[in-house]
Amino acid sequence: MPSVKLISVDQEAEALRARDAEFAAWAEGCGAIRHRAETQLRVYDMRQALAARHVAGDGVPFFTMLKALDRVTNAAMWLVAHMTYAKHVHLDGRPLQAEDFKSNPQGHMGGSLNMVPAYAGYLAANALTGITRGWVMGQGHCVSAIDALNVLVGNMTPAHAERYGVSDAQLSRMAQDFYSYRLAPDGSPESPLGSHVNAHTAGAILEGGFLGFAELLYAHMPLPGERLTAFLSDGAFEEQRGGDWAPRWWRAQDCGMVTPILISNGRRIDQRTLAAQEGGPTWLSQHLKINGYDPVVFDGRDPAAFVWAIWAMEERLQHCIDRAHAGTLRYPAPLPYGIAVAPKGAGFHGEGTNAAHGTPLGENPHSSPTAAAHFNASAQRLWVPPAELRASIACFGAHRGRARERDNAIAHRDVAPVEIVPAWREAGPEAPAASAMQAIDDGFVAAVEAAPHLRARFGNPDESRSNHMVRTLERLKHRVTDVELADEEAVDGGVITVLNEEAVVCAALGNKGGINIAVTYEAFAVKMQSALRQEIIFAAHAKAAGHPARWLSVPVVLTSHTWENGKNELSHQDTSMAEAMFGEPSDIARVMFPVDYNSAAAVMREVYRTRGRIFTVVAAKSEMPSVFDAHDARELVADGAILVKHAGHRPGEAELAITAIGACQLQEALKASRRLRQRDVPHRVVCLLEPARFRRGRTAAEETHSSWDHCGRGLYAATSAHVLLCHTRPETMVGLLQPMLAGRTVAALGYRGRGGTLDMQGMLFANGCTWAHAVREVSGLLHIDLADLLSDDEIDAVGGISNPAEVARKTLASI
Repeated sequence: MPSVKLISVDQEAEALRARDAEFAAWAEGCGAIRHRAETQLRVYDMRQALAARHVAGDGVPFFTMLKALDRVTNAAMWLVAHMTYAKHVHLDGRPLQAEDFKSNPQGHMGGSLNMVPAYAGYLAANALTGITRGWVMGQGHCVSAIDALNVLVGNMTPAHAERYGVSDAQLSRMAQDFYSYRLAPDGSPESPLGSHVNAHTAGAILEGGFLGFAELLYAHMPLPGERLTAFLSDGAFEEQRGGDWAPRWWRAQDCGMVTPILISNGRRIDQRTLAAQEGGPTWLSQHLKINGYDPVVFDGRDPAAFVWAIWAMEERLQHCIDRAHAGTLRYPAPLPYGIAVAPKGAGFHGEGTNAAHGTPLGENPHSSPTAAAHFNASAQRLWVPPAELRASIACFGAHRGRARERDNAIAHRDVAPVEIVPAWREAGPEAPAASAMQAIDDGFVAAVEAAPHLRARFGNPDESRSNHMVRTLERLKHRVTDVELADEEAVDGGVITVLNEEAVVCAALGNKGGINIAVTYEAFAVKMQSALRQEIIFAAHAKAAGHPARWLSVPVVLTSHTWENGKNELSHQDTSMAEAMFGEPSDIARVMFPVDYNSAAAVMREVYRTRGRIFTVVAAKSEMPSVFDAHDARELVADGAILVKHAGHRPGEAELAITAIGACQLQEALKASRRLRQRDVPHRVVCLLEPARFRRGRTAAEETHSSWDHCGRGLYAATSAHVLLCHTRPETMVGLLQPMLAGRTVAALGYRGRGGTLDMQGMLFANGCTWAHAVREVSGLLHIDLADLLSDDEIDAVGGISNPAEVARKTLASI
């Protein structure tokens, strides 16, 4: 029997180089770029497959494009190094002198150097296949890689294009702008370059300042027919739970192609990653297989390896899509996942060391000749002669029949507002009580029905039925891989349920081409804050840059809230999330406290009529009296506050205003008003739905969003004393409403951290927020004898002497 002679990968690659001169010319590499035999074979197979399908991309010959890719990658790494260390950039490659270096170099240079081959490979994959993919980068501090490549290939936003280009003067300005710290006259950064991805970064959709969230977002981003490449961090892999759950959520029926690529450089800021400590790419591949992925390991130093990886992963995913359409795919699908292996800062002095994370030279070349020598030696290896660079850049400029990367569809969502007609309820003393959460549920279902063409997502960390999202659950169903309850679950369900607040809110935030909602317990919403803040920051910056976000606004509903969740102890009693959102731009991060069914319905109507905003909606799931009719509910949302017309007493003469912020608080305010009316005390009752509209605007956008001039002045005309009944901690609200309260005497009641196993009335009493506590404050503000307002038993109750039931259990009718 004849023996079979096996040849090695090296021998096979050598044989191909001998037969194909173009392939051999590319395979020689360039500067810091070397092509391993395995990569050579993979790339050759890709070329053959594209040729067999007559795929010509932008029309540049395959290996001509890859040779240009090597040179552009080297040049971009060279530029990244200059952005970190240099004031002056010389395209002729001359060595830099001490005076050419910055006195205070800054930049996350190691990760940025690793990102250059990744993003360059993404650009080349688009050119070779003729398809413009979207991109997202979790490690936003590596932005200099993106900006460097974008300026070289001319893929820039207007803010960059008017300042930068491929000349000594323009690149020097770019280097000087990077971490310049200069202020514009209005106090904003003067430079359009940031330390992280920002609204001026071409094609960007995420700041990436909070590691771990790109991992939770990417599966939900592309719509069917779209493609997204997600660059991820191995440091973030250990930071955020849920980064390895994407196969649970991806479906061929309603998701586009995703190619997640983890940059496996093995380093956090000052320590190895846990993945590196556990066994590196081998351990990571095994872990990913267990979690439903199909891992692909490749050379993270080589841009051509990224080209092949993106193409090969999409080929595998297309096979899954074909099987899904044929009905033979069982979920979770084996989602391809790239592992790009490279030492941190590959291609420059100090690669693989802890120092490579920031400034890898160890010393400043401005003052250290040794560091300057290391910089110049490494830079010389990366330098590309100008004529050669210009020819290589030209290969990236064709974009034959496809969008430029800055204009990719995922980065430019434009979803038309959705108009819903709420099912308004009867209001008034005789009207039946109803849950605001039922209005939230009804409103979302109405929006989904009004826009059936939009992909719907409900981010749900736990109890959708308990939180009264019943109709939404019945319509969308939990997304599962194995259906147990057909009336609540489906393989293609739109309810993303997992016991992780960060993961479920990202299901809604990632779906910017669709329609979304997220619902959680108020106390647990703080776990969502970082994910939400990242979106708010990016949306605010985009608005300030003149191109506001046009995705449908997203409501994040906080229910089972502090005042109605007493049975679950203090861990479930926390108003921090709404308070934190007050710190964000109030025109983008809108915080609302609906008080009944109709006001909640009006809030939902407002949500889907607007774009580019995050609504934090604090809503009771308990049934509450219906206070406002449809007209007043709409007015309440339009202005952010309203005078409660059927409450108060002799309002034209009133020195006193009782302001309620929250559903429970309005009910206590109405009780207090009843007692004050009985005692002939003039006052008015105001319901404040959106408190931040009555703050002093910190920006022009917030001033425009303000309701103080056209609404607030009238609501509080001639009042000199205020009692605030707050859902939140009172100190937060007093600070927020300072302009409205200026010159007035104020008593603010709210959550003061008291609680335990209590019902709603017990929570109100424990925190000094009942109607009787409010009346006691009125006594002090207006200098009225308390005995003229409360009975002896009531005085003893609020004074902590007698049974709280004398106050806590009284209804509006019993006062």
